[in-house]
Amino acid sequence: MSLSSADFSAIWLTLKLASLTTVILLLVGTPLALWLSRTQSWLRGPVAAIVALPLVLPPTVIGFYLLLALGPHGFVGQLTQSLGLGTLTFSFSGLVIGSVLYSMPFVVQPLQNAFSAIGTRPLEVAATLRAGPWDTFLSVTLPLARPGFITAAILGFAHTVGEFGVVLMIGGNIPDKTRVVSVQIYDHVEAMEYAQAHWLAGVMLVFSFAVLLALYSSRKTKTGWS
Repeated sequence: MSLSSADFSAIWLTLKLASLTTVILLLVGTPLALWLSRTQSWLRGPVAAIVALPLVLPPTVIGFYLLLALGPHGFVGQLTQSLGLGTLTFSFSGLVIGSVLYSMPFVVQPLQNAFSAIGTRPLEVAATLRAGPWDTFLSVTLPLARPGFITAAILGFAHTVGEFGVVLMIGGNIPDKTRVVSVQIYDHVEAMEYAQAHWLAGVMLVFSFAVLLALYSSRKTKTGWS
């Protein structure tokens, strides 16, 4: 017994979803994390709480409200329909939106911690050398926060790969379109195809271990653990 073509299709779709989600989260999460690490605004608390909501809410709750918002009667669904785009539910685009929202704290929080750890001293030194905000970010902030970016990328990617409730609520179970690995394993179990489920679950187990090993090895290298 080995992986079927449907299994490979689910794996490819999952990797595609996780890669795109991670790129979007790094682009969106970087300025958000930078703002959260430096602002003194009263909005900092509410915004940080919103970002962290997926850590405490059941995935089905997030998926349910996204289903309503992206559906034909939701405010996002009505907007996309008026633009001639149809609805985003039960589509790969809908999966991306749901994955970005659900994995956001796993990217934003490591970045925020990395930016906070830098402090203000390096930025003040850069300012005395007449470096502009963009130059300071590229030449000072970005290199110093590199471990945080590595952690954020690994956690964001891995968390997206392991999603189930959110993607099932928004995307359903459409082969080659929205059926990711977690849903494919569920299908095998429902059909009592335990051998196929073992193969696919084993791949996920090995992948998850490799991701965590890479993450902790990276931290060990950066911090000089013995």
